Amino acid sequence: MGLRINDTIPNMNVETDHGIINLHDWVGDSWAVLFSHPKDFTPVCTTEFGAVAQLADEWEARGTKVLGISIDGVEEHKKWKNDIEAVGGAKAGFPIVADSDLAMAKAFDMLPAEAYMPDGRTPADSATVRSVFIIGPDKQLKLSMTYPMNVGRNFAEVLRALDGLQTAARENVATPANWQLGQDVVVPMGVSDEDAIAKYGSIDTKLPYLRMAKLPK
Repeated sequence: MGLRINDTIPNMNVETDHGIINLHDWVGDSWAVLFSHPKDFTPVCTTEFGAVAQLADEWEARGTKVLGISIDGVEEHKKWKNDIEAVGGAKAGFPIVADSDLAMAKAFDMLPAEAYMPDGRTPADSATVRSVFIIGPDKQLKLSMTYPMNVGRNFAEVLRALDGLQTAARENVATPANWQLGQDVVVPMGVSDEDAIAKYGSIDTKLPYLRMAKLPK
């Protein structure tokens, strides 16, 4: 069975261009975003790593660490970062896992257990290693998404989802479609009108099961 929402992520020691890290220790008390790639020196992946580098201040503001994953080695990662920084115009200060033995890709259910990388492989051999995982401070998987090779990931959406997850965890609420920070939230169905009004000041009842409220500032 693969990794599911609210499962605890595997606790692994992984090699990165920043040295060996233990995943649980690395997450620590922070939120974390893990984003994986099937090969270094590929066009779409390079733009994505550049986009993540540009968002360094946004990750820090949210108390969130980022970790790249690619199934090439450490020396390739170090060389690739020159291209990433040239394209992104920002320092790629986050570590990249050198998952050349596919251990992390398999543990996170990005590749089947029997997968192997043939000599002269292409990105198509590891195409499903294009995933995003958001991890909570409890080391549990909160969100995952997997993209095809030919569609670049929208890291503004990853930030938006992270904001929603952090707000939901902190305030015990849900967030509606297309929600952004500062907008109204969904009152949980288990909370009475009286308790919701006491907490939020007022509620906007759209439907008997859909009540919106503003979070206190």
